[in-house]
Amino acid sequence: MLRKYLCLSVFCLCFISFSPLKAQTLSLKDAIDTALVNYGAVKAKINYVSASKEGVKQAKREYLPNFSLAAQQDYGTINGQNGPMAPLGPGLSTASSGPALANQNWNAAFGALYLSNVNWDFFTFGRTKERINIAKEILKRDLNDLNQELFQHRIRVSAAYLNLLAAQRLTRSQEKNLERAMIFKNNATIRAANGLIAGVDSALANAEVSNAKIALTKARDLEQEQANRLGILMGITATTFKVDTAAINHIPKSILADQPGLEFTAHPVLQYYKSKIDLSNQQVHYYKKLAYPTFSLIGIFQGRASGFGADYGTNQNSWTRNYSDGINPTRGNYLAGIGVTWNLTSILRSSPQIKAQKYTSLGLQDEYDQVNQQLHAQYALAENKIKNAMANYNEAPIQVSAASAAYLQRSVLYKNGLTTLTDLTQALFALNRAETDRDIAYTNVWQALLLKAAAAGDYNLFINEF
Repeated sequence: MLRKYLCLSVFCLCFISFSPLKAQTLSLKDAIDTALVNYGAVKAKINYVSASKEGVKQAKREYLPNFSLAAQQDYGTINGQNGPMAPLGPGLSTASSGPALANQNWNAAFGALYLSNVNWDFFTFGRTKERINIAKEILKRDLNDLNQELFQHRIRVSAAYLNLLAAQRLTRSQEKNLERAMIFKNNATIRAANGLIAGVDSALANAEVSNAKIALTKARDLEQEQANRLGILMGITATTFKVDTAAINHIPKSILADQPGLEFTAHPVLQYYKSKIDLSNQQVHYYKKLAYPTFSLIGIFQGRASGFGADYGTNQNSWTRNYSDGINPTRGNYLAGIGVTWNLTSILRSSPQIKAQKYTSLGLQDEYDQVNQQLHAQYALAENKIKNAMANYNEAPIQVSAASAAYLQRSVLYKNGLTTLTDLTQALFALNRAETDRDIAYTNVWQALLLKAAAAGDYNLFINEF
């Protein structure tokens, strides 16, 4: 999956540059590909998946034995004293080994310790295995989180693309409306100058042109907002796009088709919530293992060196400050054994931890059920929106045809002095409203299909029709 995104990034870097290619038409699939490569949330979750993969490797390597090498070389005295002592924190006492002499002396020499140690917790009643399983569940959760983010981001980008497409269609409709108003104004101005109509008609025509210009400015402002929104979702700074406004002139073939055997459990969002539940349940299994003991194998080899002689206890002159003599090991020991460690109070500690994690699992299950319910409700809403959008889609051409005929009729009558300017203005307004409703109706059909795809968890239901 990661290799796929890398390939997409190389493709986009090589072939997509929106600053010099503003004149080219941006397809929805190109917008989706660019967004999946550039969007910050997607890139972050790809990195989280990579981190989880390394976490699985680390959990598996936790089972390896501890193998330690240590060496130290010191210089100091070796006065000993009879009496008990317990260590108090690291580095707060010395480990000098020497005879308990009658008086303090300050003879000092070099000494050294060389140590190799192997410690292996070879049997932990499944704790190591459970840690690996937890790491795998974390990876599964992060993969499902990435998948649901990719799915939802496809939906977000598609919705933004449709909104921009609709905004550009509305802009085009307002441009046509302004063109009609300008023709109407020029005609009225000429006729008023020749005394064929009242001068007030020319003033009203100017007002209608101003109104058309304001409407066009608002449409362009909306278009810029939608383009900016799409650019943000694509992870680029371009705010001007040319999209294929003819892409939604047809009706999707599957718009009214039912989804056979629809399984909401396969929805990417539900899969993510399910993986969170599985991770929590896996943690419960791990916490149960904390109450059991640990069996360990131990292996040690030690070498000692000292500048003090073996007869130093009876001859305090048997020592040397020579560095090489003090660090040259002359004694060695080895140790091999097996041990068991069982902290009985861990049983008391793990019990509330297990209960707390079980409650967490129940809470995650409640979240899963809520999201599942919302998806079912969203799917039912999408079905109703599709029916309503189709009804408006079928009605929109009738409204446009009737409004166009009415405007043409009123325009001809007005040119021949057979109707008033008010009637022509109303016809112009009706035509503009009809074209706007048509543009919105066409877009709403695709928005409804996108909502259905989002609820069903099947993006192909939408993109295969585009």
